[in-house]
Amino acid sequence: GALLALNKPPGLPVLGQPGELSLDALLPVLRRRLGLPAEFHVVKAPARQCSGLVLLSSCYHTTKKLQQFFTKARQRGQYPATYCAVTVGVPAEAEGEIRTGLRWQQDGDTAMVVPVPAPGRHSLARKEVKSTLTRYRVLGARGGGALLQLQPKTAFPEQLQVHLTLLLCPALGDHEHSSRVGSVLGVPFLLTPEAAPTRTQVLDKELLSRLGLSPQQLCHLPLHIHLQELMLP
Repeated sequence: GALLALNKPPGLPVLGQPGELSLDALLPVLRRRLGLPAEFHVVKAPARQCSGLVLLSSCYHTTKKLQQFFTKARQRGQYPATYCAVTVGVPAEAEGEIRTGLRWQQDGDTAMVVPVPAPGRHSLARKEVKSTLTRYRVLGARGGGALLQLQPKTAFPEQLQVHLTLLLCPALGDHEHSSRVGSVLGVPFLLTPEAAPTRTQVLDKELLSRLGLSPQQLCHLPLHIHLQELMLP
């Protein structure tokens, strides 16, 4: 019918700067290649750094109906989007929930997303902080890493990356937030964002060897968070 699903590679933004390669810039080319008369709208897509399912619609009413469904599903306590992630480290519990407030914090010329463990009512009411929740389950673990199923009940930029650092298991290829997880004698602990400047993710020699990467290649390792499944009405 009106729906088309694609598999987006990591690093491709939905909306890009003028002259930048983006999903939005590719839609007219895709429409012509498929010989479809109507324009596509993006119903749902993973963030720039993530890979996975992109849902497109050539019908405006279908687009609106599906977007309203996703919002109402979360309000009903359902989890309409399911992600999978490869993590560095294995969560202490096989399944559970990560709840925290999230907000933007300015650091010089850059803005970063930081957790607020106990947000106040006033900051939530003023929408300075958003209360967020992600449900997780360990699907498998091996060699100090894990494959996790992630189901966010809320939507906030970089929510999944920050929540994984709170589990002390940053996503493989997370060069934004992984520095917040330190280690002493092999025991991980959480650092404050101020004490952990952004840097290329650090991996041990064994994991580098298993991935077939040199330390110089690490900066090109993409984020291993993938939008795997969407619930539709």
